[in-house]
Amino acid sequence: MIRFDAVDLIFNLGQVNEVTALKQINLSIQKNEFTLLRGASGSGKSSIFSLIAGLVKPTSGDVVIDGKSIAKIPDNHAAMMRRDKIGVIFQKFNLIHDLSVFDNMTLPLVPSEMSIRDIRSRTEGILNDLSLMDKLDTSVRYLSGGEQQRVAIARALINNPKIILADEPTANLDQALVESFLQIMHRLKGKGITILLASHDPIFSDLEWVDRTIDISHGELL
Repeated sequence: MIRFDAVDLIFNLGQVNEVTALKQINLSIQKNEFTLLRGASGSGKSSIFSLIAGLVKPTSGDVVIDGKSIAKIPDNHAAMMRRDKIGVIFQKFNLIHDLSVFDNMTLPLVPSEMSIRDIRSRTEGILNDLSLMDKLDTSVRYLSGGEQQRVAIARALINNPKIILADEPTANLDQALVESFLQIMHRLKGKGITILLASHDPIFSDLEWVDRTIDISHGELL
């Protein structure tokens, strides 16, 4: 489902402020695999996520998603791939504060042909799982940090993605909501979804259904 072949990622190439984010990354993640990615801040976790999502392109090497190379595809094709295949849970949420919970969640579905009834049904099912149904029409700016993170999780699930990328998804959740999140991830894995999750939370290290743990440091896989 995800493959990196000798990937380098260098920002500001050839300039005095050149930064090497990733060095010769070779990685293969199978369909339905739950992979935990661990590393300190600045180690390269977010760069790997950005490459998988097509938000940046590798300086060299190839990135293959669901059998198709995305290393050199145009930005609009990368956006379509991201819309159709990937759900991203950003560490900083990336929500639009002037919009309601419902509107933030359903933005990824705007290009789809789903009916309003089906969109609302899917939205309400996810919000019930995340204890957010009472916030459906609330502007995101009035939510707590934990509530905003749950909206970010809900938005990542709305398009039934093949791949979920989760960057520190439990950072602002209390214990009960962490348990709810884990149950949702377990169900999604049971449906065949491939999950790559970056986290320092030790709770993930003890889960039987985490298939593999990968450590990254200074842009290199250990």
